Amino acid sequence: MKGLLQRVRGARVDVAGETVGAIDQGLLVLVGVEPQDTRASADKMLHKLLNYRVFSDADGKMNLSLTDVGGGLLLVSQFTLAADTRSGMRPSFSKAAPPALGAELFDYLLGKAKTSHGTVAAGQFGADMQVHLVNDGPVTFLLET
Repeated sequence: MKGLLQRVRGARVDVAGETVGAIDQGLLVLVGVEPQDTRASADKMLHKLLNYRVFSDADGKMNLSLTDVGGGLLLVSQFTLAADTRSGMRPSFSKAAPPALGAELFDYLLGKAKTSHGTVAAGQFGADMQVHLVNDGPVTFLLET
């Protein structure tokens, strides 16, 4: 499982002109599921997302986690993260999980996040989404489990 984590001052996801998920300060995470991923992969990803130290402490060092700052978590499914881009001029999606597995594991991750953290929002799996964000820093990391 891949998670493109972006520290944000605010973010939202719109589908067909309607906002389906939004947070203030926190993390926007684009989630890519691969065929070998399992619920254990999602559990590890959630642990990393909640505890990865990307927020500044009083000394300006990245020592605080999402849990520490009480920020929001916005999860957005994005199968293109699993693309194979090593050759050619067109991405291959052979490394992306089939839609049924992707939806199952994304929903599992989302459900676990909602029971583990205060403010959690999400995009809509498989939808044409418009993601709006104010990247803080910018701070962006690719996490993999």
